[in-house]
Amino acid sequence: MLHRIGRILDILSILVVLVIAGGGDTPRFMGDTDRVRVYTREIEFDYPNWVWDAIWMKLEQATIHAPYIFERGTNKQIVFEYLRVTERLLQTEYRIQQIYADPDITDKESASAYLRTQRGNLTERQAKLAPFAEAVLQSQLSDALARLGLSTIGQPLPPVLYHNSPTPLALIVSPRSQIVQIANISVLPTLTIDEQIQLEDQVSNALDVSTLVVPIGGVGVYPTMVMETTDLRWMLDTIAHEWTHNYLNLRPLGINYSTTPELRTMNETTASIAGNEVGLYVLHRYYPELLASNSSSSLLPRNVPLPASYRFDDPPVFDFRAEMHETRVTADELLAEGKIEEAESYMEQRREFFWQNGYLLRKLNQAYFAFYGAYADVPGGAAGEDPVGPAVRALREQSASLKDFVNTIAWMTSFEQLQKAIQQ
Repeated sequence: MLHRIGRILDILSILVVLVIAGGGDTPRFMGDTDRVRVYTREIEFDYPNWVWDAIWMKLEQATIHAPYIFERGTNKQIVFEYLRVTERLLQTEYRIQQIYADPDITDKESASAYLRTQRGNLTERQAKLAPFAEAVLQSQLSDALARLGLSTIGQPLPPVLYHNSPTPLALIVSPRSQIVQIANISVLPTLTIDEQIQLEDQVSNALDVSTLVVPIGGVGVYPTMVMETTDLRWMLDTIAHEWTHNYLNLRPLGINYSTTPELRTMNETTASIAGNEVGLYVLHRYYPELLASNSSSSLLPRNVPLPASYRFDDPPVFDFRAEMHETRVTADELLAEGKIEEAESYMEQRREFFWQNGYLLRKLNQAYFAFYGAYADVPGGAAGEDPVGPAVRALREQSASLKDFVNTIAWMTSFEQLQKAIQQ
């Protein structure tokens, strides 16, 4: 047993070094980022400690042979129970926050006492279930990757390892004169909204840049970090998305993630395409009842009434992606003409327009588009007229399989190579 643990530790140590060295979507410190870090050093997320804590958890899972100690049906029930407990925990946390935000409640500790006790019990229950649920999903995703050909001798490399936890926030920085990400710094997930705004203002005023603090769903460190959620489809997609970053980090595309904006978009779009396909494959193979339930907001097995279909006289549905695409294109045009203030005024007007149609965007600026525009696995949206996303999608359409697509783009080091590949 000790030999087994030692061998696992050796393999994990090597993979951690390789994956972190590759970087993927883990922020790197260089150039403009160093100037921004003057304002973030005291509140930056501690990746090394998180990684080593996650590694020890995975070693504990290996020593008890999870998930192989249970039958397939039991494994599914463990996953469902973990999602239920997580949902109850998130609901309880929200109710506590409501109490502390209510000005009419004076004795907040007494009012929240029962809920805080309940939160403690649920947290303990979740902590006991998490290693088993994570081991089950790791095994199912590993099986899917092997069946899809993304493996070496039947084993994905690096192995699929992830851990659910609160994910850091990301401070995104773009020049005001154009939309391009020049810094992405992970900061503590506990920052309040006021602290986030203060950080944005400090950096933007000092460096004359566009800034935005954004939430992130996962980080491609190793083991992969994934945000807590009750949506199984989203979780599977995200684990597979971040594993794809781990896979690419061992190849030229991932190694050159931060070399150019085009290569960053190629990485993120590839990971999104692969994540969606692998996640859906796992659902089809292991959780077909969830696909049949037609439930999209949460994949917990439950009866959710579907909205009535639209009548011909109903007003048209607001198309978020189309409207965001139009916003990006117009903003790019104004910035290209040197009309920075006009572009910023226009984006603020559009933010209010999105708000009126039910979409809460705290800021809509150059930094927003610099971050979200790199995820171009589907047409439209924040990517605007950027040709990189469509080129990546075209390569996937031309490829015979997901394996061929990933292994072709993984060895590219420039957007020009991608353009040549889709023209052949």
